[in-house]
Amino acid sequence: MSLIEKAVDKLSRSDMASPPSAEPGAAADSGAGLIAKAMEKKAEPPAAPATAEAPPVTTHSVTINLARLKATGFVTPDADRTEIAEEFRLIKRPLLINATGQGGEAVPRGNMIMVTSALPGEGKTFCAVNLAISIAMELDRTVLLVDADVAKPKLLEYLGVKAEHGLLDVLRDPRLSLPDVLLKTNVEKLTLLPAGTPYKRATELLASEVMNRLVDDMASRYADRIVIFDSPPLLSTSEASVLAAHMGQIVMVVEADHTPQSAVREALALIEDCGAAISMVLNKTTSPQSAGGYYGYGYGYGRYGT
Repeated sequence: MSLIEKAVDKLSRSDMASPPSAEPGAAADSGAGLIAKAMEKKAEPPAAPATAEAPPVTTHSVTINLARLKATGFVTPDADRTEIAEEFRLIKRPLLINATGQGGEAVPRGNMIMVTSALPGEGKTFCAVNLAISIAMELDRTVLLVDADVAKPKLLEYLGVKAEHGLLDVLRDPRLSLPDVLLKTNVEKLTLLPAGTPYKRATELLASEVMNRLVDDMASRYADRIVIFDSPPLLSTSEASVLAAHMGQIVMVVEADHTPQSAVREALALIEDCGAAISMVLNKTTSPQSAGGYYGYGYGYGRYGT
C-alpha cells in the first residue's frame, strides 16, 4: 500500500470514529492536511551532501591617487620627464643589474631589496615608493612593495589607500595566504603588501620559519618580480636587523646634513654580516637644479657605497 493510500485509509477510520458533535469542516481540513503532508514527504528530495566552505576572495584592488603623489614630489608613471624620475632611474639600474645578473653574476636573492635608514625621518619610505614605481615602469619587471615597518607603518598612508590585513596576519594565521592580503594597484605591475595588524612579538614573527618560507615564496614565485621592503630604521627597532637576514640587497637612506656619521656607522655594523649587497642613497640634499631645492639624491654603490 502506498504512503498516500495509507493516509486515506487512516482518514477514513478517523471519520468513522469521530463523535457526532464534531464539525464536518474540521474533519475535512484534518484529512486534507494529512494527505498534503504525505505528498510533501513523498516528494522531498534527498539531502544535499555537505560542501566545503568557499575559498576566500584573493583579488583586491586599490586606487593610488597619482595626482596627489605627483604634487608631493613622487615619481609617477604618467608624469613628464622630471629630475626626480631621472635620479631614481640612476638609483635603480645597479640594483636591477644585481638582481638579474646582467653583464655578470647575479647577487643571491638579489630581487629582494630592503630600503632602510639609521634613524626615523630620513626619507626611507619616500625612497622605497619612488624606487618601486620607477622599477614598475620597466618593460619586463613587476614589483611587490612590502610595508615591513610593522611598528609604525606609513606606506599605505603615503599612497592614500587602506587595508585590514597584511604581512603580520599571514604570519600569524595559517588560514590566510599571501594572495589573500595583496593589493593590486592602478599602477601597472605594482602590487602592495600591507604591514597588517600590529603585534607585540613582531620581531619573533619576522625571524620565524614561517617568514623564511614566505620570503622564499616571494623571491621565487615570479621570475620578473622585484620585491621591495620598506623597513623600520635600523637603530629604532630590532625588526630591521632581522629582515636584513632575508635580503639580497639593502639600500640605506641617509639624510644629508642631518644624520650623524656615528649613527650611520652603527647602523651599518648591524647589517654588515647579513651577506647582502649594501648601497647608500643621500637624501634631501640641497641642489640648485632641484625644484625649489627640496629633494636631491646622491648615490653610492659597493660594499657600503660612498
